[in-house]
Amino acid sequence: MDKYAALQAFARVVECGSFTKAVASLGATNAAVTRSVQDLEAHLRTKLIHRTTRRLSVTPDGQRLYEHAADWLNDWHALEASVVDAQAVPQGRLRVEVGAAVARQFLIPALPLFQARYPEIEINLGVGDVVVDVIAQKVDCVIRGGEVEDESLVARRLGVMNYITCASPEYLRAHGTPTHPSDLEDPRHRVLTLFMPSSRKPRPMTFERAGERLTVDCRSTLSLNESNAYVAAGLAGLGVMSVGSLLVKDALLDGRLVRLMPDWACDHKPIYLAYASRRHMSKRLRVFIDWVVQLFEQEPLLRPGAQVPEPARTAAAPRRSPTSSTSALRRAA
Repeated sequence: MDKYAALQAFARVVECGSFTKAVASLGATNAAVTRSVQDLEAHLRTKLIHRTTRRLSVTPDGQRLYEHAADWLNDWHALEASVVDAQAVPQGRLRVEVGAAVARQFLIPALPLFQARYPEIEINLGVGDVVVDVIAQKVDCVIRGGEVEDESLVARRLGVMNYITCASPEYLRAHGTPTHPSDLEDPRHRVLTLFMPSSRKPRPMTFERAGERLTVDCRSTLSLNESNAYVAAGLAGLGVMSVGSLLVKDALLDGRLVRLMPDWACDHKPIYLAYASRRHMSKRLRVFIDWVVQLFEQEPLLRPGAQVPEPARTAAAPRRSPTSSTSALRRAA
């Protein structure tokens, strides 16, 4: 008796609820499937399936066997596929979800290198700041900021997004340069906030220096739910923003943005690549994960405590904040 074929035939009959449907699914003959199940029953010395002209029912012994057989068959098929996959050229479609700004500023510019190395892999790239359900939406992997709390996912830490405070030279000429976090609480300053679409709650602006930690309660004049739009608003001079240094590196280097209060550290956020836990991973997903990990390791700004690059040229000196003198007096008091 071919035990593998017998178990496969038995499991398919149980799943289909019919010998006729199982025969069509397996592409076998009715006699072959019936004989496989009968041989299995004879080998195990127990009845697995009760079959009448009208209905089919699984015995308690049959149900116990099916539960174990289904797991074993799934593992075998996955292992078989992984062995074949390991010998083949990585190919097929990958569904990847990534945050908007990281996609535009970092991942997409590097994708030509990946596609040149693996031309047979098709990437379906979902770009946005909405958190997706990896398993329910059948996503292969996600790249996201913040801790991964879903225990059904495997998470690989890629780096840290270090946040800084900055504004455009035009904004600073019009509103002054804040020198202390409390300056941002003055109504004459404009602050940009970023909120998640699910909660619509803005991320607070926090600062830390020499063990002192402040959360600024400032008036937001513009809130946005997408990181690329958030950066664009800062570049347009619409307000002061707290943003990942990697996302504004070029703007800082060419003077379109000016870093503010560099002695005050802002919050940082870990970046993870996460995927559904599975015993056997496709080769296309494995090579993509390895490539992403290497790509992020090569970016200095994604290391803890990384310093923002110095600007290539000095921007026109903005005037001093109208609130700076009063803030200094308040802090001295």
